[in-house]
Amino acid sequence: MPWQARLDAPGILHHVMVRGMEGCPIFLDEQDRQDFVSRISELVEMSGTKVMAWTLMDNHLHLLIFSGSQCQEARARS
Repeated sequence: MPWQARLDAPGILHHVMVRGMEGCPIFLDEQDRQDFVSRISELVEMSGTKVMAWTLMDNHLHLLIFSGSQCQEARARS
């Protein structure tokens, strides 16, 4: 059975998890990890998202975020 669409509106709290397949690392090295942090930082600023907590582990990551107003506008345009 397919997943139901998730509710997304400005200010909704989301727990985002990313895991490597079969426990494999999700970052190649420290530079790759830093590049990810840089890209996420840019997206957070552009979208108005608020990051409440985050952790980057070798084989997974967690983000606790409130979606921003720009997220909804970008989705409406696509």
